[in-house]
Amino acid sequence: MKFKPGSRLRSQVDATEVIIVRPPAGDVVVACGGHPMIDPQAQPEPGLTAVADEAGGTQIGKRYTVPGDSAFELLVTKAGTSGLAVDGVAVVLKEAKPLPASD
Repeated sequence: MKFKPGSRLRSQVDATEVIIVRPPAGDVVVACGGHPMIDPQAQPEPGLTAVADEAGGTQIGKRYTVPGDSAFELLVTKAGTSGLAVDGVAVVLKEAKPLPASD
């Protein structure tokens, strides 16, 4: 799926909701709990359950990126218990840039 900045997605298996901050150049699949994320107004497929993963949950207000690809960034607007992945690669919490010293 091709995204643009501000695109909203929600998980089919838990409460996670995200906004695309920086979209990738091409098509990608954003998944939560092992299942593709959907438009917030769409109905999830019945009977889906989260696939166990090591990523744990998501934190509200935090930005996530794909390791090694700083061109793609997600912002979590509702936290959930399942981990996020982009094209099968688990996303990682984006580290804050340190502020310069003001000596």
